[in-house]
Amino acid sequence: MTHEELWAKCCQFIKDNITPQQYDTWFRDITSDSYADGRLVLTVQSSFFVDQLEERHQGVLRAGIKKVYGEGVQLYYRYRTVQSDPSTAVSQKSSGSSPTILAQSKAQPANPFRQPDALDFDPQLNPKYTFENYCASDSNKIARSIGMAIADNPSLKTFNPLFVFGPSGVGKTHLIQAIGIRVKERNPHARVLYVTARLFQSQYTAAAAKNINSFFHFYQSIDTLIIDDIQDLQNMPGTQNTFFHIFNHLHQHDRQIIMSSDCAPSEMEGFEARLLSRFKWGMQVELERPDLGLRRDVLKLKAEQDGLSLPGEVAEYIASNVTQSVREIEGIVVSLLAHATVLNREISLDLARRVMANAVKIKRRQVNFEMITDAVATHYNICADLLFTKSRKREISDARQVVMYLAKKVAKMPLTTIGHKLGRTHATVIYSCKNIEDRMATEKKLASDIDAIEAAF
Repeated sequence: MTHEELWAKCCQFIKDNITPQQYDTWFRDITSDSYADGRLVLTVQSSFFVDQLEERHQGVLRAGIKKVYGEGVQLYYRYRTVQSDPSTAVSQKSSGSSPTILAQSKAQPANPFRQPDALDFDPQLNPKYTFENYCASDSNKIARSIGMAIADNPSLKTFNPLFVFGPSGVGKTHLIQAIGIRVKERNPHARVLYVTARLFQSQYTAAAAKNINSFFHFYQSIDTLIIDDIQDLQNMPGTQNTFFHIFNHLHQHDRQIIMSSDCAPSEMEGFEARLLSRFKWGMQVELERPDLGLRRDVLKLKAEQDGLSLPGEVAEYIASNVTQSVREIEGIVVSLLAHATVLNREISLDLARRVMANAVKIKRRQVNFEMITDAVATHYNICADLLFTKSRKREISDARQVVMYLAKKVAKMPLTTIGHKLGRTHATVIYSCKNIEDRMATEKKLASDIDAIEAAF
């Protein structure tokens, strides 16, 4: 059988085991790129599609592959990073395993009650969090440089421990996991472990009721320990005491300790003084809110990864208004892709505004009547003074109506005030605003003009 025939047979198995709607949505458009030497490559729409497919239907997909192709098949997905450019096609291995970090099943957290061999050890790292896709800017330059220095030389005492702090969504988790992944790339035998503070707490609680010595022994064997959201150990004296002794052991044996928090050690409450003092031993580095340049880079990278082509005005609108975190930007891109796919619409400024309306608080400056008249005059390349005349030329009259419409919509001005400023009656303003609304529904050029003018405020 050809690779196309094998995939058709696999599709038939899948079709028999899911609903027709599920099959049409997730499998109908998948094609077989190649199959050789136990490696199956499927062509799909985007990395976003891969994530959704494996989250929803990985079980039936793998069952079909096993039935048709046999055991031990390695699954890869091929998609374009830029939809309109076939040369940008890349391959991505199925999330079943990660060769970079030699991970076991992600469903099982690291077990504190056993000592696996180094190559059998699951570091609990996310393979997507690498230095290669960690965008650099002035807001994270120092932190990134220090992280790379540690990754290249884990025995470096200068930055041990490393304490990374900053508000939520600025890239702390990405950075500390990137260090761990780079360490594993340099030395596959290194025992690297990423764990959240909450998981550490739950492991400690379970161990305290069974075998606390095994818990200590496990964590004291780690070469590079990465603990995320250390602030979650606040007001937990038992867990803090345990971590204190683990910290001391690792530090005394020159093992690297990396922690993240939403605030600096000097601002933390509910922690033992002796533990806080150790947080300050090495290097404390802050990750700031992403600056405009970083937001642009993150947006571009995320869009390319998801195969999304963003018009320039849309990208700039998102980067200018989503200012709080990198995570927000990534979420907006995912939402845009989902809306465009489901609604079968092209990405536009209007769609971006709709998606962002409930997700992000758009910070607008206070817009007044003079700003509106200047913006309209500039856009239509006319003298602003002409808007206040009795001229009935079409280009002047249309621009004047746009001013009335925007003064009502954006500046929230009373209709009588708008009329007074332009020397028009209350009824004229009502008519003009209604006329613009009606025309925008059928005239794409007018709708585009008004979007552009609004974007300038």
